[in-house]
Amino acid sequence: QVQLVESGGGSVQPGGSLRLSCAASGYTRGVYMAWFRQAPGKEREGVAGIDTGGSRTYYHDSTKGRFTISRDNAKNTVYLQMNSLKPEDTAMYYCAASIYSWLSDPREADFSYWGQGTQVTVSS
Repeated sequence: QVQLVESGGGSVQPGGSLRLSCAASGYTRGVYMAWFRQAPGKEREGVAGIDTGGSRTYYHDSTKGRFTISRDNAKNTVYLQMNSLKPEDTAMYYCAASIYSWLSDPREADFSYWGQGTQVTVSS
């Protein structure tokens, strides 16, 4: 069993930055970690993912060059650094864990464990 707790969300102006954290507990060996987001009235989409060793990453096309995912296995924590935020980034952000070691295009159905989410709002 894996438990995930997100933190770091908030409200920022366009162009601002936030860093989200996901603290994991339980068995995490061989677990692929990812961030998803869901805006009201829209489907949940994969934002970024990282493999067990932190050597491979995935980014949604809309976040490439602006977001960076990383993990610190010693601290059992995954991070999402978000820069140059845009209003369209506004959503509830969720941390997720999969039993797979690598996912080139992570989908919601691939993940067994989810955090409760942290809200990110980008507006003037």
